[in-house]
Amino acid sequence: MMSGQLILFDPQDPRVAAPSPCISVCEMDERSGLCAGCQRNIDEIVSWGSAGESARRTIWRAINQRRDAMFDD
Repeated sequence: MMSGQLILFDPQDPRVAAPSPCISVCEMDERSGLCAGCQRNIDEIVSWGSAGESARRTIWRAINQRRDAMFDD
């Protein structure tokens, strides 16, 4: 994958393992507390490596909600 390419993932689709949302654009936004590249907060980023599939899908649901809110404005 190219750096900066947005990853789309449906956490409801059980056929595919949850991919890392990291796109190598690692810059924390002070106001929102989210990474500008993947829209995760620092706790989600830190826990990703040891998170199980269920936890990763929960993080993806949060990412998708954040993205929906960003693009609805």
